[in-house]
Amino acid sequence: MIGRISGQLAYRGLDHVMIDVGGVGYLIYCSDRTIASLPAKGGFASLYTDLMVREDLLQLYGFQTLVEKEWYRLLLSVQGVGAKAALAILGVLGPEGVGRAIALGDAASVKSAPGIGPKIAQRVVNELKDKAPSVMAMAGQDESATASAVLPVTESSDAAVVENEPKPVAPSRAADQADALSALANLGYTPGEAATAVAQAARDEPDAGTSELIRLALKRLAPTG
Repeated sequence: MIGRISGQLAYRGLDHVMIDVGGVGYLIYCSDRTIASLPAKGGFASLYTDLMVREDLLQLYGFQTLVEKEWYRLLLSVQGVGAKAALAILGVLGPEGVGRAIALGDAASVKSAPGIGPKIAQRVVNELKDKAPSVMAMAGQDESATASAVLPVTESSDAAVVENEPKPVAPSRAADQADALSALANLGYTPGEAATAVAQAARDEPDAGTSELIRLALKRLAPTG
């Protein structure tokens, strides 16, 4: 399996690029968004890759991040979604947008991708909603260093004061909560909304990991009525 390719960008097409690695050119198919992110011809480019193997085909697909690659693989697991459709969805929404649409049940956003009809869009949302938290947790781990407090705070003129003086959180649990917070922030929730939901989820399930915290927090944040 070819997991990553790094080298000189030799060519940029409409739906693929060529990366020269030691004199060997690798054709890699990418979303519009990924192609746009690459440097000019001759610059250094690095992409995570997924190799599609068929009887008459060996084809590489490229991604900016491991999270984008994971969403691509999950999208392929949905009946009726092929590589072209998965790249179209990622090209329009990006990995964060795909996570947001699936977590919030927003089939209309998925349908906005070229070639994606309403039935396929709804199927994507329905079939991947339970898998979304684990991928969102991957994204959160990349940003955990910048995550804010994991419990609700109130501001004062001197400093932020933690409400109700909670007990210290074990380092591993704190990291899980920070990752969950970061993932929820990527979905567009405010720091206050995310912190409250994650704190409540952590109280309900003290041993929950990142993906479980995200799932429980999303349940609390889901609109009612």
